[in-house]
Amino acid sequence: MSRRLPVYLVLDTSGSMSGEPIEQVKNGVQMLVAALRQDPYALETAWLSVITFSSSADVAVPLTELTAFQPPNISAAGATAMGDALTKVAECVSKDLVKTTATVKGDWKPMVFIMTDGGPTDDWQTGLARFKQEKWGVIVGCCVDNGDETVLKQITESVVRLNTSDSASIKAFFKWMSASISQGSKSVEEAGKEVQGLSELPPPPPEISVVT
Repeated sequence: MSRRLPVYLVLDTSGSMSGEPIEQVKNGVQMLVAALRQDPYALETAWLSVITFSSSADVAVPLTELTAFQPPNISAAGATAMGDALTKVAECVSKDLVKTTATVKGDWKPMVFIMTDGGPTDDWQTGLARFKQEKWGVIVGCCVDNGDETVLKQITESVVRLNTSDSASIKAFFKWMSASISQGSKSVEEAGKEVQGLSELPPPPPEISVVT
């Protein structure tokens, strides 16, 4: 079995995402998977998981190879338990990943995309402490509308903002995310190294601004 590149989409499904935004997120996940299935590098190495968070965090789709991936049916309601989400993704990684040993080359470090449109409503610092115990590849935080970029900046250096939650912006984000995952897959397959930050990913489209 080839070394996997695990990819975790951590998606805010709190009440403020209801209506058009959550529909666009559902479409976005389908579009992302369809795009990655066209990419021989991603098909070879990328495995995808979706973790949603509202009043608590749930594994909507456990880590799955692209050919078998079924988009989850997600709906929006509740609060923004980001701490729970960070804990959940860290627990998944410690359980899911094949570790490198003397005889086995383990999985590549995971790519994580965290999308939120609000501030955390739980003790997110505890979740962050647990999250930091794992080894990550690139972590991208995405603020939509009123997402709290100061919180995301404490999770990762790589933070982007969608200025609106309209369909064009969310679509552009998922398209860029699929291009980024493709880039990550190509990098591990061809160069044998993980992408580390935004500078190694495709440039974001005009709908997305990089938070400095």
